[in-house]
Amino acid sequence: MKEEFLHFLWQYKLFNVTNLTSVKGETIEVINSGVYNTNSGPDFLNAELKIEGQLWIGNVEIHLKSSDWYAHHHEKDSNYDAVILHVVWNYDTDVFMKNNLPLPTVELQQFVQKEVLINYQELFSKEQRWIPCEKQIAEVDSFLLHNWLERLYFERLENKAVFIKGLLARTNNDYEAVLFKLLAKNFGLKVNGEAFFELSNSFDFSVLRKVRFNQEQLSALLFGQAGFLADEIEDSYYLGLQKEYKYLQHKYQLKPLTKHRFQFFRMRPNNFPSIRMAQLVALYCRHQHLFSQILEVSSLQNFYMLFSVEVNDFWKTHYTFETTSKKSSKKLTKSFIDLLVVNTIIPLKFVYEQERGEVNEEKLLQLMQQLKPEKNSIINKFSELKIEAKNVFETQALLELKNNYCTQKRCLQCAIGNSLLRK
Repeated sequence: MKEEFLHFLWQYKLFNVTNLTSVKGETIEVINSGVYNTNSGPDFLNAELKIEGQLWIGNVEIHLKSSDWYAHHHEKDSNYDAVILHVVWNYDTDVFMKNNLPLPTVELQQFVQKEVLINYQELFSKEQRWIPCEKQIAEVDSFLLHNWLERLYFERLENKAVFIKGLLARTNNDYEAVLFKLLAKNFGLKVNGEAFFELSNSFDFSVLRKVRFNQEQLSALLFGQAGFLADEIEDSYYLGLQKEYKYLQHKYQLKPLTKHRFQFFRMRPNNFPSIRMAQLVALYCRHQHLFSQILEVSSLQNFYMLFSVEVNDFWKTHYTFETTSKKSSKKLTKSFIDLLVVNTIIPLKFVYEQERGEVNEEKLLQLMQQLKPEKNSIINKFSELKIEAKNVFETQALLELKNNYCTQKRCLQCAIGNSLLRK
């Protein structure tokens, strides 16, 4: 039994409210259970109670045992002087206020239905489970589940927004610069994401603005800053980039990363950092004001068109600077663009609209619902539990559910857990 569960019972009145009495036999009517307080002080503030017919307005404190009042030294804390009711699971001693009168106390276990306790024990069983409610989640009402997933998705967006707002603060609200940093991170995917993000931060975005019209200069900037132009390779294209980078390095006082920061090992050639970098160059050479264009796009098909770019001729026959390969266009695939939309475009548009007080949640959801569901171990496991995701909106929400609720056993804050406890 955890104190948090007692807070939950009191907040949602999951006990017999019609015959509630104190341990001394005083009748208690709960008009308003109070405002749940997550800061220091009593657990519920400004509660309204009738004790023996007398209306009281004040605070409620909750403990597992009544003696915890003294164990926590509340008798010495003036924040607890306005407590009008002590709610406990086990009554083991009287608590006296400063006027030497006993504080009205309710022993809650006498008023909680057996089914609620069974449901609680089932959820918080010590049995090793992937998620606490894996045996019951398939029974949850579909309407409740859909509404909860929608809320979870926007919680996930809010969490991503914190990171984006930090970037905006450091770039003087330059959305074009932040877009580049986010895109770079996502072009690096999971393995090279942090390295690509470091690359985007290794020079001021104003430098990219100046060279983006010239593909050779932009290539030299990115590959040079990534440390890819520090080798001795006898190739005219490579030597040209090397020469151009030395000029840019001197002009803008650039300090490159080391090439070893980027991983090639056990990666598919199309995901090599060299190819992703070449695609990023192609994207920024084609679109001079990418963020402005993104704001105007709302359909998935138009995003595919916007991000439809090809690498230059050199990279069509190479995966690295050192070796040649069979010719291929190496375009951005639809599945890769989907990742960019989910992880970069929508979160950044969300922040932009939020800052202006004009978030269109319906449009964001419509776009997410056009995307195919992600495939990963978490989504596969939910599928085994008969929770089938139909699109990316639902897979993103399920990831938020698993990582920020199930893993942390936050069932009491979860709509699914709430539903199962009340069953």
